[in-house]
Amino acid sequence: MNAKRKIAVVITARPSYSRVKTVLTAIQSHDELELQLIVAASALLDRYGSAVNYIEKDGFEIVAKVFNVLEGENLTAAAKTTGIGILELSTVFDNLKPDIVVTVADRFETMATAIAASYMNIPLAHIQGGEVTGNIDEKVRHAITKLSDYHFVASESAKKRVIQLGESPEMVFNTGCPSIDIAKEVFDNKELTFNPYEKYGGVGSKPDLNNGYIVVMQHPVTNEYQDSRKQIEITLRVIQKINLPTLWFWPNVDAGADGTSTGIRAFREQHMLPNVHFFKNMEGADFLKLLNNSLCLVGNSSVGVRECAFLGIPVVNIGSRQNKREQGENCINVEYSEEAIEKAILESLKKDKIVSSRVYGNGNAGETLANILAEVNLVFHKTLCFCVIS
Repeated sequence: MNAKRKIAVVITARPSYSRVKTVLTAIQSHDELELQLIVAASALLDRYGSAVNYIEKDGFEIVAKVFNVLEGENLTAAAKTTGIGILELSTVFDNLKPDIVVTVADRFETMATAIAASYMNIPLAHIQGGEVTGNIDEKVRHAITKLSDYHFVASESAKKRVIQLGESPEMVFNTGCPSIDIAKEVFDNKELTFNPYEKYGGVGSKPDLNNGYIVVMQHPVTNEYQDSRKQIEITLRVIQKINLPTLWFWPNVDAGADGTSTGIRAFREQHMLPNVHFFKNMEGADFLKLLNNSLCLVGNSSVGVRECAFLGIPVVNIGSRQNKREQGENCINVEYSEEAIEKAILESLKKDKIVSSRVYGNGNAGETLANILAEVNLVFHKTLCFCVIS
């Protein structure tokens, strides 16, 4: 009997877990694969939602934890956090000796995973490469593509871009986005089956959600980090003016997060927000249930262009963070303007049912990805491949 292929998956942030939860499940249940789950960086920290607690609650065994986040929430801290991650993950990989390392998306912490695996001649698989956005994540994403051996992309256009970057078409697989697997499960369930205040706590008022509510998730933009407080205050003033029940989620640990967080705290102290409740984190499935039952999502999270497009939920997408990603018909794109954001929210509230978009997959990415990981040849050397793409 052949030994199981060891797949090391590195989770470095709250959104990364929801992105690959179904992949972890599929690897864990696959007869030919052994899951080596590593949790690192902000996924371990309470102030960013303690994603590690949800991972353990879901029954996944964590084989290593890497604490590598430096305080500061600025560009220097991000660079140093990446450097520490390379040091620590190199030791973890040396101990575990995985056959393949899997890294997720485009956050700065994922660069550490990619560099460590590449320098150790460990085959590297990258989930969600080839996408286009408007910030520093773009550099990280495409750099990881060049360090990776296998590419699990979420759309046909992303597949074309990865090939255009010189990657072999045989190593690029359009699996769809694994987070759509969870969205598919909640697609037909419009009923909110849990009380978010009782289950997740949070702070602020507790508005009645029975007549509809807005969800807000706005992160700092890494190449606009100096404006993060000003940007969040614009959205806060709009939400205060509209005065509809609102569930607001805490930002990611990016450069500028301190400005975003400080802006929220200061605004709460100086202004009445009788219809707003704030959460640090929420289980992926519950968060999608919350969105599926909402009036619209406001902010700049990729969940707006991915899961909400699949669910048919209106989205007011603010600023440059997501505006170059492929979108369904659910998004209204606006700049940081109180007038524009308010107008877009009111327009979203009037929208009829939006047709579900399948641009990021049909909801079977987890199993597809696990099967490919079990079957691909193990390689860690490559040269540029120039292909003509129609």
